[in-house]
Amino acid sequence: MKPKVFIDGREGTTGLQIYDRLAEREDIELLQIAGDKRKDAAERRKLLNEADLVFLCLPDAAAVEAVSLIENGNTRVIDCSTAHRTAEGWAYGFPELHGQREKIAAAKRVANPGCHATGFISIVRPLVDLGLLGRDALLSCFSLTGYSGGGKKMIAKYEDPDRNPHLDSPCLYSLLQRHKHLPEMRTLCGLDHPPVFTPIVDDYYKGMAAAVPFHLSQLKAGATLRALCGAFREYYGDQPVIRTREDPLCGDLDVAAELYGNVFSGKDCLSIVLAGNSERFTVTALFDNLGKGASGAAVQNMNLMLGFEETKGLAL
Repeated sequence: MKPKVFIDGREGTTGLQIYDRLAEREDIELLQIAGDKRKDAAERRKLLNEADLVFLCLPDAAAVEAVSLIENGNTRVIDCSTAHRTAEGWAYGFPELHGQREKIAAAKRVANPGCHATGFISIVRPLVDLGLLGRDALLSCFSLTGYSGGGKKMIAKYEDPDRNPHLDSPCLYSLLQRHKHLPEMRTLCGLDHPPVFTPIVDDYYKGMAAAVPFHLSQLKAGATLRALCGAFREYYGDQPVIRTREDPLCGDLDVAAELYGNVFSGKDCLSIVLAGNSERFTVTALFDNLGKGASGAAVQNMNLMLGFEETKGLAL
């Protein structure tokens, strides 16, 4: 029998992207809610309890409420909101972290990672796990995203023909260091301190470049940039979704490089690029904020939880 899947909040950006990835699949049954009953608690409760797996594509408070409406021990949940990412009893939906794939496959409750957090964690967690970076490290991160990351309201603002001319240029935001992804960035990397985090939204639809700058002196004595390339390859191995690249740069090179935030637009993979010289360098995660940063990751987690091939339905 095909597993039944329900997307609660299908009308939002993430929900629509998940629906598009699942609509043509013949190995699941997508449960639908009538348009006039989207906010009907009784109808939602019925579908939430009928489904084998539920995606919650809702604001935090609504996601918490949705979980409370599930009255059986069988329905499995992937929450795409911020509400449960550091909550006890929830597996963090980042399969490439060591030991995490098995936890996700066995979990009843999985919290889908935040987009900016995905980039930061993909870079910092391996360095901590491999003993190359201390947990007391004082780090910074700047992360460039397309405007789709802000959901329907931001998309409408950027696509308004009479929009504010300031939107023609990049916007640094959340400058008070209270961004909602900071708790998971710190917790999942096991850091004593959250990073100084600068998210940036720009005038393109989707794609993300999350970069963490380093002085080589911040890392374990004797580390080199080329050795770090090897460390990332060791950590991620033959992962199907995360890749490490030796181009444009990987080594003690004083050569300029250019990276563009939208290079993986429409893809569900993530690529890690190291670039710099023998003293200073950046490690950048390139991916689609709606792909590995949201809906692609959610489908990857669903595949693991329902026993499907992990990358089925993903664009790699």
